[in-house]
Amino acid sequence: MTFTSFPFLVFVAVVVVAYYAFPKKARWVVLLVGSYAFYLISSADTLVFLLATTVVTFFAGLFLGKVNDETKLYIEEHKAELDRSAKKELKAKAKKRKRGVVAVALIIDFGILAVLKYFSVYLAALSDVIGFTFEAGILIPLGISFYTFQSAAYIIDLYREKYAPDTNIAKFALFTSFFPQIIQGPIPRHDHLAHQLYEGHDLKYENLCHGAQLMLWGFFKKLVIADRCAILVASVFDSYTEYSGWAVAVALIFYSIVIYADFSGGVDIARGVARLMGIDMPHNFRRPYFADSLSEFWRRWHMSLSFWTRDYIFFPISLSKFFGKLGKNLRGILGDRVGKLFPVIVAQMATFTIIGLWHGADLKYVLYGWYNGLIIVGSLLLEPYFEIWAKKLRVNIESKGWHVFKVVRTFLIVSLGRAFPRAASAGVAFSMMGSLFAVTSVEPFRATVSSFGLGMGDYVVIALACIVWFIVSFIAEREENRAKAAHADKKKGIVSGRAQGEGDAETGAEVRNLIDKLSLPVRWALYLGLFLAVLLLGVYGPGYSASTFIYRGF
Repeated sequence: MTFTSFPFLVFVAVVVVAYYAFPKKARWVVLLVGSYAFYLISSADTLVFLLATTVVTFFAGLFLGKVNDETKLYIEEHKAELDRSAKKELKAKAKKRKRGVVAVALIIDFGILAVLKYFSVYLAALSDVIGFTFEAGILIPLGISFYTFQSAAYIIDLYREKYAPDTNIAKFALFTSFFPQIIQGPIPRHDHLAHQLYEGHDLKYENLCHGAQLMLWGFFKKLVIADRCAILVASVFDSYTEYSGWAVAVALIFYSIVIYADFSGGVDIARGVARLMGIDMPHNFRRPYFADSLSEFWRRWHMSLSFWTRDYIFFPISLSKFFGKLGKNLRGILGDRVGKLFPVIVAQMATFTIIGLWHGADLKYVLYGWYNGLIIVGSLLLEPYFEIWAKKLRVNIESKGWHVFKVVRTFLIVSLGRAFPRAASAGVAFSMMGSLFAVTSVEPFRATVSSFGLGMGDYVVIALACIVWFIVSFIAEREENRAKAAHADKKKGIVSGRAQGEGDAETGAEVRNLIDKLSLPVRWALYLGLFLAVLLLGVYGPGYSASTFIYRGF
């Protein structure tokens, strides 16, 4: 059951009606039943693995919470007798007890993920070595990467004493299985999502309206833009040897559009479904193609994964005493600046290795992570030289023109890297990249436009839809920047006319808040126009099966 299917809309309607029909204190039960019903319908054969991760994580969390409480209670009861060193020793002993449980829980959770998601790749590699063919036949559970990373964050946060553990296994099962986010994410943190799931929410027109808006916008991006552009992308990538470098370049740019419209569209639908019931799931995208550097792009793209790797991989490595000391020792060999940056470099590469592996175990995914990591590390190392070159060339780095140049440059770098995850293999990705530098004429490009599988009407629809998407994104970016400026003014004690009533950056960035201020006829004209665009221009119907969401398999 996919987000774009009619049965899914019926399912959502039934869950929402049941949610508000039940008493407040029992509404979480409706979500739990609905989530497991959705999982049984979509991936019944793999439900046992979701249950295993849930049970292991829950009981590990109980143990960690118990140790945390016992340690705090003992210190509180004996605070008059314990000096600073004694308290420190007690906390160290508690951490030692907790580390074993954390290690076991993470090994089991990530072990399930590794075996189910990567086992077939390992068998294929082994087959090449020993010359024997294995048939793995393993099903990948729906959303396994999402709920595994979500559970791992819960365990680590409890180890760090960030919050108290769940004591009701049924409620925790809802947290790991909440049906709108299990297909495409985002990867929510327990302290943000859990309490929203467990407490009942009142029926509000605002939530129903904003939830429907998000869903409709997600359908627009998925069905009108992503699935139409995907036809061109598939035509080139599936027969790349028949196309010139110009065609490959177009396909890479179109794939950047496809994956963003597809992924963000799916997340919009998921967030919209949750919002119908008053549940606010975290944002996963912040207009990433407006980023002016690759590092900023990753702070805007798949934010829940980027922040996950930042908090649980990048910071622990970059701030560790071991790598800090190693960096100091290497300054004599690598130079003072590189030695100082060494922990950050290691942390960046480790982070992007995990991001690559999160997508899959194939070499192409690992190379995708390294491609991004190496460019960011290279930019970090060359930053002083860029500043020198900019001064010598008299480039005004504060100008809008330079900013636009950096945005376009970042988009092209991102688009080039898309060859790795989309191509059939790493070898194919390198071959397609190589063809980009063998272009000698635009004639081959003109000759292949008609062979992309799209008609002129399709290109017009794509262009108009992308213009609408760009305008909405531009308004959101502008409103966020205004809100940030207003917030900065307030901190300085300056309250401008614009600053009054604008709220924080995220609120100001919500285009729907601007829509709410429009007159009723204008608002409904916008809703109707978007609905008709999806209905009349969406890529679906007899003989066509809407392509599965790209990130559904993760």
